[in-house]
Amino acid sequence: MNTDTFLKMTKLPWQQLMPETETFEQYLRKSPEPITSLVDLQPRYTNALSLFLHANSPFDILLTHCDESYTSFQLVESLVKELSKEISLPPVTFKGDYVSQGNVYRFDKTIDGLFNATENLVFDTWIEMNSLFGTVYQHNGIVHLQPGRIHQVNGGILMLSANAILSQPLMWFRLLKIIETGQYEWLSNDDNRSLPVCIHPMPMKIKLIIVGDRDNLAELEEMVPDLHQISIYGEIEHSLTLIDETTFVQWQSYLVDIAYKFSGMTIADDAWPVLIRHAARYNEDKLNLPLSPLFWQGYFKEVSLFSDDNICNQIALDTRAEAKLYRESYLLERIYDEFELDQILIDTENHVVGQINGLAVLSYPGHPRAIGEPSRITCIVHLGDGEVNDIERKVELAGNIHAKGLLIMQAFLLSELNLNQQFPLSASIVFEQSYSEVDGDSASLAELCALISAISEVPINQQLAITGSVDQFGNVQPIGGVNEKIEGFFTVCERRGLTGSQGVIIPASNQRHLSLNDEVINAVKEGQFHIWTVEHASEAIELLTSVKYREESSEIDLITLMQKRILQSIDTVDETPWYKRLLRLS
Repeated sequence: MNTDTFLKMTKLPWQQLMPETETFEQYLRKSPEPITSLVDLQPRYTNALSLFLHANSPFDILLTHCDESYTSFQLVESLVKELSKEISLPPVTFKGDYVSQGNVYRFDKTIDGLFNATENLVFDTWIEMNSLFGTVYQHNGIVHLQPGRIHQVNGGILMLSANAILSQPLMWFRLLKIIETGQYEWLSNDDNRSLPVCIHPMPMKIKLIIVGDRDNLAELEEMVPDLHQISIYGEIEHSLTLIDETTFVQWQSYLVDIAYKFSGMTIADDAWPVLIRHAARYNEDKLNLPLSPLFWQGYFKEVSLFSDDNICNQIALDTRAEAKLYRESYLLERIYDEFELDQILIDTENHVVGQINGLAVLSYPGHPRAIGEPSRITCIVHLGDGEVNDIERKVELAGNIHAKGLLIMQAFLLSELNLNQQFPLSASIVFEQSYSEVDGDSASLAELCALISAISEVPINQQLAITGSVDQFGNVQPIGGVNEKIEGFFTVCERRGLTGSQGVIIPASNQRHLSLNDEVINAVKEGQFHIWTVEHASEAIELLTSVKYREESSEIDLITLMQKRILQSIDTVDETPWYKRLLRLS
């Protein structure tokens, strides 16, 4: 089979490199109405919230998995208010004040005063203990009781961030005691002094919503091991699975509402295809559209700077994307300059044995953009004891997941070779010019192909780059950052001049994650760059070498070539006992 025949296998057309919008074409030509209910977008959380708000609910704590931004708090607040109306939740009516009788302060709930509840729901992304629980202080010999936020919402719902609670552990335990006992007790602000007067407890009934990410919620559970037995759990979904036209229209209506609420903009019909591409790129998934209010708030606020008459159209979106790339491109350009000036060596034209172009995504501290770039992976094979040395691992520049991927790759190859004796070769694999820690298993497919090339002595086409992980059966598994990886290799090739034969091999299961930039799509459309998908390691190595992986009727397949090399290595091993070899040398 010739090279051209191999390269036609599993090649993706340019239409599959971005989200498909033809199915929803009729909905892209008309502007939907703003969303009237958020309940349908958050069905699971709405279920948890309904149980939490029920009049006979046994749960007074709702753990909410969500980012702790102000925008997310506003979203939860909107859901609470919407459900409160549906179930006719009565407003808070708690009232009362303290009456002094000498040095004793008693609470009288029959009078109006400072401790009347005024809010059904209050939230704070951050709050100090004094602001939450109130304070006792003296001024000119007179004792004053200053109510806190918790008193404003007595009988209602208090919403706090997990981070604020974790930073002040005493706050957490004091809240739990109030919820458990139904009473609020005054404490001195100074641990070394008691209260200046005797202040009786006051009745208090609150429901607590804690908003936090999984790590923070886990830390709360460590402090209170039975937390999930005394609370109910719910999570805000930050993506909407695109099932049918109904879910797509829901997503459109949500964006119309967000755009107008946070930036005063209306969305033009020609903006929707661009919004879908940006959404798929942000979520790294064509079939899951992002709902993150924090992302869309910032997105539309930025777009408003480039729009005329508060209209979000294609021109405004493209201008915003170009301006954002320009602002953030300094580091990218310096990195790609290193490749162009041969300070980082990457071959994009020749055929080399035991060398392959892997792909990596790098995140630099303080930089907002993940950067994809190729990595030269080399493999050397020699007589030995069958060990495959991971140089990165030996010098402690590789993590455990990378080591696991390498061991899985070795296991697959030894199983394929089906040897009846120990593997007689040793190999060393390294990421050339890599000076920081490498982790993850997304290079295990590239390392496997480099090892097969080194053993079989069949060169790899350096015009191709590859990414993907493998299991012990050789199946190719999906990886992250596929868009950045493809664009990184494309940029290096484009700067050197496209040959028309360059491209990237990716796992077939990553096809749904593709949302590439216009430069890559146009190059693929013109036949100057290519993207292939593979499901098994054998397909990948065939594309890279243009040699069949296994073919029963041929002696020029990779498995046969590797087995011959191994047999030759066994034959060259001197099995003469060591003492006879010493006599021969003397």
